[in-house]
Amino acid sequence: MLKDLSVERFVREVASNAPAPGGGSVAAEAGAQAAGLLSMYCNLSQNRKKLGDFVDTLQAVGEEARFLMNKMLEAIDEDTVAFNRVMEAYRMPKESDQEKAKRKEAISEAGLNAAEIPMHTARGSLRVLTLIEEVAAKGNPSAVTDLAVANLQAISALTGACYNVRINLDMIVDQRAVAEYRQETEELVKQGRELFEANRVLLEQEIF
Repeated sequence: MLKDLSVERFVREVASNAPAPGGGSVAAEAGAQAAGLLSMYCNLSQNRKKLGDFVDTLQAVGEEARFLMNKMLEAIDEDTVAFNRVMEAYRMPKESDQEKAKRKEAISEAGLNAAEIPMHTARGSLRVLTLIEEVAAKGNPSAVTDLAVANLQAISALTGACYNVRINLDMIVDQRAVAEYRQETEELVKQGRELFEANRVLLEQEIF
């Protein structure tokens, strides 16, 4: 499985001439890294004597961050599996009208799945950005740069995942689903950028 590879091996797989793993898997990895750094920040901010009851909030955020991290780690492989399904659908025979219809349906179903996987990454990354806002600059000041990098990785993951959703929409026959995906990706990117920028300003005040 891709998520079980070493960092070097995964990057080399991405750098090869194979079309997958690609941007969708890398976006999922970035989201998992963001969630992991958020968890780390919370784990390093457990001094109740200094932070009081806010430690409870940090513990809860850290627990959710680890849940999101695991889901996005799974998406690293799921995205590549979804891409391979699309390729299989395109390779189906298309000689007769019946074969063409069956192939078109298979491509649409594969495209729908290929759009839904990065949607999970985008939604998870937006949640990471929301959680960063909740704890930003309120925990261990020595770990503020880790949270700032989590913020960068989260917006990268969200944006990249939405790119991958949009590129798959042309394959989908169900235009209602296409419209819903378009609207949700627009909203996710808008909300994500607003959260990212607010977090960036607050965190950089602590760093610089």
